[in-house]
Amino acid sequence: MLKIFILLRKSLKKSFDNIRNEQLKNNLLQAIPFWIGSVITGFLAVLYAKIFAWGEGLLHLIMNWHSWMIFVIAPIGFVLSWWLVKEFAPNAKGSGIPQVMAAVELANPKEHRKIRSLLSVKIIVFKMLSSVILVIGGGAVGREGPTIQIAGSVFRKVNEYLPEWWPKISKKNMIMTGAAAGLAAAFNTPLGGIVFAVEELSKTHINYFKTALFTAVIIAGLTAQTLAGSYLYLGYPKTNEVSLMVMFPIILVSGIAGILASQLSVTMLRMNNWKKRKLKTDRANVAFLVVCALIIASIAFFINQEILGSGKEIMERVLFTKDKHEPWYVPLLRMLGPALSFTSGGAGGIFAPALTAGASIGSVISGAISLTPNETNVVILAGMVAFLTGITRAPFTSAIIVLEMTDRHSLIFHLMLAGMVSSIVSILVSRHSLYDVIKVNFLSEIRKEP
Repeated sequence: MLKIFILLRKSLKKSFDNIRNEQLKNNLLQAIPFWIGSVITGFLAVLYAKIFAWGEGLLHLIMNWHSWMIFVIAPIGFVLSWWLVKEFAPNAKGSGIPQVMAAVELANPKEHRKIRSLLSVKIIVFKMLSSVILVIGGGAVGREGPTIQIAGSVFRKVNEYLPEWWPKISKKNMIMTGAAAGLAAAFNTPLGGIVFAVEELSKTHINYFKTALFTAVIIAGLTAQTLAGSYLYLGYPKTNEVSLMVMFPIILVSGIAGILASQLSVTMLRMNNWKKRKLKTDRANVAFLVVCALIIASIAFFINQEILGSGKEIMERVLFTKDKHEPWYVPLLRMLGPALSFTSGGAGGIFAPALTAGASIGSVISGAISLTPNETNVVILAGMVAFLTGITRAPFTSAIIVLEMTDRHSLIFHLMLAGMVSSIVSILVSRHSLYDVIKVNFLSEIRKEP
């Protein structure tokens, strides 16, 4: 196999040497690594989505078989997910987006070697494994943030394996493009991937890598669609015949969702800091994880199973059925679940749980003020944008993602309003986003290493 690979490289080099147009040759050589990374990212995103969906399906199957089994699988899932990350890939914990943000900042001549602890093949394997085990155990986590770290790892490895004679490609641009391709493939939202790279990751002028960025997002998305079929993450909720007066409920829901999301971020950061100060041993960490798992299991068994998993089924129900109004306590459960899961130390994202929390807030408030079904759908979508914005502080990314996953282009102004209101009010609770603070923590830890 190695001989075939070496012969292929030699043959490829000979073919490019025969190209007489130097500019064409250089452009092709610059583009090929992005194409390869995008295809691999699309494949892994679909594979991961299927495995993650299988994990959620297995959880529901076990709960339908014997609901008391949650008291068994939750502690096992939480502890095993944490242990895998701790033993084999410590920087695979959590969402993955702060790790990519840290890697972008480390992509300089002095520190670029430290990126390998954040983005690697080992990260890919244990990110997938840990997050799927956590969701089987009832963890309220998603796969979208992890997909971004997986994609960043893919693009970094492709760049690393380029032969010496290949034109040098900026590590920073490669990682940012990979992250955008990962988000595009995870949600099937190409514009969302591009806006995410610009709004959340890029401190470089987009002109330097715009062609690579657009191409990678397109190829990763097409690869994912080829393997999984053309789909919308959520579908087509009915939002027609809605008056301009719906803007007032949108502002109300967005303000509440933004404050609650920012408060959730602060709570999770405080929990992480408390764990670092108080839980010095593995035994203490295991005890903490068992308690968290049993809290989630007790709520799922005695109160409501909607605390479990990513919560996508909640979004689908309130948007596409007549059962549009959640009980008042569901938003609290959809914040408690991610708070306990995200701080467990295992792998798992917060994109989907944040969207679910926002949807449940919109659902509850819509019911309280007696909106029509179509108005309720609009307010639910606004709540999704607002809560995600409160977590990420990226209002345009949040609006574009929700816009693309539902194909409701007529709501662009409604969703942007929700994002902007949330962005403004969330600062009242905390000036910095959850991802920014975690990124700084990762950078601090990595830079202390010899």
